Amino acid sequence: MAPAGRGMMGRGMMQSMQVNSEFDYLSQMISHHEEAIATARILLQRSDRPEMKQFARDIIRVQSAEIQQMQTWLKQWYPDQRNTRTYTPMMRELGQLRGNDLDRAFLQDMIMHHMGAVMMSHQLLNRGLVQHDPVRPFAQKIADTQRAEIQQMRIWASNWFGDSGMMGGMGRRQGGMNRGSTPSSSAPCRR
Repeated sequence: MAPAGRGMMGRGMMQSMQVNSEFDYLSQMISHHEEAIATARILLQRSDRPEMKQFARDIIRVQSAEIQQMQTWLKQWYPDQRNTRTYTPMMRELGQLRGNDLDRAFLQDMIMHHMGAVMMSHQLLNRGLVQHDPVRPFAQKIADTQRAEIQQMRIWASNWFGDSGMMGGMGRRQGGMNRGSTPSSSAPCRR
């Protein structure tokens, strides 16, 4: 059975994810991605579902590359600035779970985790905080990709565990999935 407590959820989590500058966004998103990668590694080792293992590989591959890009930009554009915020984990400790318990807990937590990344990206874009042109399409891609993955995770949660409408929130933009694809019950969204 999955542990009841998650990382910091709710209002406190959302306050800790407030984006006030481009530097803030890049710094926070690196920590956010690092947590997703660490959790995906657990999923890759302990899940029994090929779809979940592939999803974990995709998260590790894509978000590792995004971290490298963000670190490059921070060194290039903000060499003397240091992140003074402490990252508050959003996800449960999943290392003791296996099989269905792991997959379900991962989906529940990663949906919320992805919603956080979408929210942070929208804050950056909608508040006019972008200072360097390459960051705008980068943040939009994160928002679009993770929104599509939220839809895929909801489908899996519904199909595998009967969890419908899991975690409310981040509705689809008109047109639904990224790149015109349609979510399936088994294939992960590709980044």
